[in-house]
Amino acid sequence: MAPGSASAHGASAGQGERRTAQQPYDAQDADAVPGRRADERRGADAASGWVAAMGAAGFWRHPLRWPFAGALVVGVAAALLCVWLNTPLPWIIGPLFGTAALRLAGVHLHSPVPVREAGQWAIGTALGLYFTAPVLAVLASRAGYIALAVAFALGLGWLCGLLLQKLTGTDRATAFFSMAMGGASEMAVQGERHGGDVQRVAAAHSLRVMMVVATIPFAVRYWSTHGMAAFPEPVAASAAATPGGTAAAGALATVGTAAGTAATAATSGGHLGGLLALIALTSIVALLFKKKGVPNAWVIGPLLATATLTACGIHLSSVPEWMVRAGQLSIGISLGTRFSPEFLRAAPRYIASVAICNVVALSLAAGFAGLLAWAAGIHGGTAVLATSPGGIAEMALTARTLHLGVPIVTAFHVCRMAVLVLTSGPIFRRTQQRI
Repeated sequence: MAPGSASAHGASAGQGERRTAQQPYDAQDADAVPGRRADERRGADAASGWVAAMGAAGFWRHPLRWPFAGALVVGVAAALLCVWLNTPLPWIIGPLFGTAALRLAGVHLHSPVPVREAGQWAIGTALGLYFTAPVLAVLASRAGYIALAVAFALGLGWLCGLLLQKLTGTDRATAFFSMAMGGASEMAVQGERHGGDVQRVAAAHSLRVMMVVATIPFAVRYWSTHGMAAFPEPVAASAAATPGGTAAAGALATVGTAAGTAATAATSGGHLGGLLALIALTSIVALLFKKKGVPNAWVIGPLLATATLTACGIHLSSVPEWMVRAGQLSIGISLGTRFSPEFLRAAPRYIASVAICNVVALSLAAGFAGLLAWAAGIHGGTAVLATSPGGIAEMALTARTLHLGVPIVTAFHVCRMAVLVLTSGPIFRRTQQRI
């Protein structure tokens, strides 16, 4: 780690002690990674690099009184640029890379936790509207494939953790939780509980999310528009050739029909009263989930609440498209403002090794997705998004934008996150006992 220290609070609940650590990464809330306040105090003097060279340091210090306003302006401008460039997920990719670039240059930008949670609410609620009864029936028929994908994610994280340990010589806990395919906050907390370097764990997950968002949406859009079949030909042929071929073909057709019906329900209009009721109900569920310590409460809570209503045939309202875009903007700037100038300087060899491990993880996940698409008879792009080492919001939004299997992608990621959060700690302890 680079010289320098910042006073920081421990991330795990009930610890309460202070520790001193270099801050390579700017966390979005105190529960994720300690050191936010220390970073904010020194942020005003951090302008450097090309910002200072251009004589812009004075300009950027003034808006430090309103760091969120600055992040919002940068995020909207970057999003509009991506819209003009016709990139996938412009309202996430633009704000993410725009704010991250300025943060790495020393500009003090900040996204408050409530803003991020509001964005997560919009995304979780919009995704929940896809889970109609026919979609749930299709997902139930693919429960075995979901379990297989979860097992693959556990094995992939373990393998990449070993690789990271070999490349960097870091301790086992730091390497394991840096590569576990769970949420940044949850893995940072678990890493600290097991004696790992919480700063490095958080930095690794931040880089993972950035690399996934920078590659997967572009790759899937390219393949989806260059001849990727709705489902692989071998599956269609084998389904037709077997005695139960008619039923199998019907199941494959149901996937497309259910997805289309769900998309219509998710984007159909609603009235103000229904929207307000939906906001109130889903927000109450999110608050309850957060109080109980459920990971990603503002995504999972509204998603499950809305999915339950939708599956029961209760449609209060859709989520207006401007709310969905505002939610993407909030998530983009919250991801981008996590970075700080120390991110690259603190441990360059470690960051480079994490990048190598992420490339390996992405490659293996893509190969597994191809096998899953062939075996399960789902769209190749849907399989890639469902098994990629990305987050729920980013991957499900990519599926939504590209008109792929949103419910399948969401179900895979929700199940993976739940299992990882519950089992990562026990798996790590069990493997340590055998070493």
